Amino acid sequence: MSITIKDIAKLAGVSHATVSRALNDSPLISDKTKDRIKKIAKDNNYIPNYSAKSLKLDKSYNIGVFLSALEGTSPSFFYSSIKGVNRLMKERNYNLVVKAIDDLNGDYSIVNSKHYDGILVVSQKIQDDEFIKYIGALNIPVVVLNRKINIEGTTCVYSEDRDGAYQAVKYLTNQGHKRIGLIKGKEGFLNSSERLEGYKLAMNEASLTVDKKLIASGKFDVISGYKGMNKILDNNTELPTAMFCSNDEMAFGAIKAIIEKGLRVPEDISVVGFDDIEMCKYITPELTTVRREISKIAYSGTEILFDMLDNNSNKEFYHTKVDCKLKIRQSVHRLNQ
Repeated sequence: MSITIKDIAKLAGVSHATVSRALNDSPLISDKTKDRIKKIAKDNNYIPNYSAKSLKLDKSYNIGVFLSALEGTSPSFFYSSIKGVNRLMKERNYNLVVKAIDDLNGDYSIVNSKHYDGILVVSQKIQDDEFIKYIGALNIPVVVLNRKINIEGTTCVYSEDRDGAYQAVKYLTNQGHKRIGLIKGKEGFLNSSERLEGYKLAMNEASLTVDKKLIASGKFDVISGYKGMNKILDNNTELPTAMFCSNDEMAFGAIKAIIEKGLRVPEDISVVGFDDIEMCKYITPELTTVRREISKIAYSGTEILFDMLDNNSNKEFYHTKVDCKLKIRQSVHRLNQ
């Protein structure tokens, strides 16, 4: 049977109200008493009863993380997003509830202040705006992660994906590459369109033609990168000298397809990815890519959300940008100009 607040009070020789206040960091209790009570609780494996606590305080102790969709979201993106959020959740004793907006099918009635104290929206589509506005109307503190939005009074933390893609392709053009292909991300995701625009911007700046035969659609996973690269290799007599892939997982698939054709990376075809997931440093050759710290974005957004909850306020609004940075490794070969 687990220890209770009354048991801790008996061991500490104080009232159970004092124990409750100490465990909740009340300023009415001295630091010395707090430390003593917390040590007794820890030594006896005390587990708070959040159900009872939430009823008393009219709080759910749930934070919702709503992604645009689970299908089409790369495993590394999902993992990094949740990892960034969970770092703070463990410190604050909140429950993490993960759902997909698409799975709600436009019925948002289950999302209310009784079920969620705050919400993080990991947004990948402009269609998410309807859901974000719904939350705002309920006065539930909300922070949008992953894209910049212009909904009045809404906080967001995002990266400039267009600039990141521009950096990647500009690096390729500076290395002498002119026939540069692209494997796009999932259709309808804003990250996909932003990275496409960055690709086009760098190509136009270098006065290079965007050859549609060197562009393939992808879905942010390894298999779509593999299939997209094979399509480009099979349909072009003059092959690209370099490929920009809209995320690292598709870059891994593209590298496999290139090698299976008897070609070399980077000597025959250079490859650049996007995101800088952990595996980039452990494949051969190590992948040149754009670092976009989604875990940092998620952590920063969670900090802001807890600041809203701590101050019982949803009136301080932020637009916070996390810069993308090119990480140069081994997968790009310089051509003689």
